[in-house]
Amino acid sequence: MASYRYSQMSIDRETFENASEDELEDLSVPDRVLGFLAVNGDRAFKAREIASRIDIGEGAVSTALSRLKDRDLVEHKATYWAVTNDSDRLRAYSGYERATALYNEQFGAEDEAAWRDHAPNDPHPAAENEQ
Repeated sequence: MASYRYSQMSIDRETFENASEDELEDLSVPDRVLGFLAVNGDRAFKAREIASRIDIGEGAVSTALSRLKDRDLVEHKATYWAVTNDSDRLRAYSGYERATALYNEQFGAEDEAAWRDHAPNDPHPAAENEQ
C-alpha cells in the first residue's frame, strides 16, 4: 500500500521570524501543485516528480492535478503536466497569487528577460510532431 506524506514544506528562518501567521498558513495541495508548476512554468513534469519535489503523496498530487485541469489551470499531455499559459485564468484563481508569492520567496522570482535569453529559438520537438 502506498504511503502518503503530508508534511510541511520547509521555510527559511528569516521567513519564519518575519511572516505573519496568516502568511504561514498551509497552502492546499492544489495550491502547492499549481505554485510549483507556475514557478517552473517553462517545464512539464510527471505527477511522481511533482510529488517528490513538493513532498506530498503522489495520489494527492494526481487528484489535485485532475481538479486543476478541470479548471483549465494546468495542461496534460501523455504523462506530463504543465501550468496553463492563460495568465488571466491564473490570476483569477484565488490560490495562485499566494502560492506563487511563497514559492518566489523561497526560490526567487522569475526573471522573464533572463528566461527569454536562455529559451530556445526553435519549437519543442513535440510541438513539431503535432503539425
